[in-house]
Amino acid sequence: MPDRNAVEAPGLFTLGADLLSIENVLSIAYGRMQIQINRDPDYVRHIRSGTAFLDRLLEEDGVIYGVTTGYGDSCTVDIPRDLVEELPLHLLRFHGCGMGAYLPHDMARAVMLVRLVSLTKGYSGVSWELLERLETFLNADVVPLIPEEGSVGASGDLTPLSYVAALLVGERDAVYRDETCPAVDIHRQLGLTPLKLRPKEGLALMNGTAVMTALACDAYARAEYLTRLCTRLTALASVALAGNRYHFDERLFELKPHPGQAKIAGWLRQDLDVGDPPRNSDRLQDRYSIRCAPHVVGVLRDSLPWMRGFIETELNSTNDNPVIDGAGERVLHGGHFYGGHIAFVMDGMKNCVANLADLMDRQLALLVDNKFNNGLPANLSGATVERSAINHGFKAVQIAVSAWTAEALKQTMPASVFSRSTECHNQDKVSMGTIAARDCLRVLELTEQVAAAHMLATVQAVALRQRSGTESDSTEPRNTSEELAQFSESVLTDFALLEEDRPLEADLRRFADSIRNRRWALYE
Repeated sequence: MPDRNAVEAPGLFTLGADLLSIENVLSIAYGRMQIQINRDPDYVRHIRSGTAFLDRLLEEDGVIYGVTTGYGDSCTVDIPRDLVEELPLHLLRFHGCGMGAYLPHDMARAVMLVRLVSLTKGYSGVSWELLERLETFLNADVVPLIPEEGSVGASGDLTPLSYVAALLVGERDAVYRDETCPAVDIHRQLGLTPLKLRPKEGLALMNGTAVMTALACDAYARAEYLTRLCTRLTALASVALAGNRYHFDERLFELKPHPGQAKIAGWLRQDLDVGDPPRNSDRLQDRYSIRCAPHVVGVLRDSLPWMRGFIETELNSTNDNPVIDGAGERVLHGGHFYGGHIAFVMDGMKNCVANLADLMDRQLALLVDNKFNNGLPANLSGATVERSAINHGFKAVQIAVSAWTAEALKQTMPASVFSRSTECHNQDKVSMGTIAARDCLRVLELTEQVAAAHMLATVQAVALRQRSGTESDSTEPRNTSEELAQFSESVLTDFALLEEDRPLEADLRRFADSIRNRRWALYE
């Protein structure tokens, strides 16, 4: 996969015409693709039919939730006609109570995009001008500062999405050309007048699942990549430990045919150049963290298709309330702001990803321990014999990996089971989807750190094995793929083997960033 920070000529995606994939969302979020809204006349009429229908209802004194009534528990409060136009502004203002860190810039872009996608379905009662303003801001890279804390995932991501709504009316802070400044100043720089939201538009912008879904897109891509990287690192660990490569025999995996698990075993066979197994082997069975790697990584690999299905269905849906059917002239009150599907994906994904951290942690524990590493130096130290007494190699790194793994495993408690009754018991069952997504991203971050440490240690271990000229007790020739060798060489272009103790923080941070940016192309 390409580096998400790479500079390339942007493509163009038409909203309101085609369905978006996870990859489309990330390409737009990372600035590799711009957007345009469908300008087909029939489509424009479809969008305008919703606002026209709402205008007729208002003229007829129709009762519309969130337009002529208060919000949530206040839905029994009638809004005087002369205050209806002020109501959206109050909605976005009283929800301006987010806390915690701000979303990364590319994720804030993804949030804006995902909200816009839902609005372009044409069932939210928003104006054409609002859609165009979001299009303009995304293409100009004007992005609101969005605090990540404060959403229970139903009634939508109200508090974080209020920061998107505030941007459109020229309130709060946003980022433009790498500078943070008041949103109203950015409007002036672009020669724009802040929007005056129509009666339904505040609710349409805020009452949906855009934040959790945007974060889920990022989580999916990172998790998918980790299935590949963890497989590649397992192959290196098998080489370093002089392990039994026939644990991944094709016939063996035909007998338990989970397709993702078989895919992982196939990649390991490819890396380890596994042919027909010998009748006898000196290494009968490796420990589970090597032998069962396809069974661990395979759970996530087999889950990715249904996870993609849940995420992309949510992404391409109308997910606010009420739904405005302009053509059918109906206002449909429901609960499409509920983020249960995304919550379930994120809770499941973080469990699978944390298991990858645990797998790599166990493999690293084998590599550094000279009781189990089949002849490698203790702690993978590359020091000479004369200086070995004062050198400690990857000893502290293994402790750190254990800490990161423990924290990742601790984070796997499902967020979706912690529903809290809120807002005077109107929102009495909520999804916690955004908390689940944030938890998942934290588990991914920790697991990427584990993978970075594993990568450096395992490349060191392979180099030490080659330096010693021994394959432990095994006398069988061990061929590996050219791709596996090239991977090791590419790591070594940016990492000097650890021969004398030195601080490794800078190396670890650099490689963790490389993993997060999916630097290495792994398998076809």
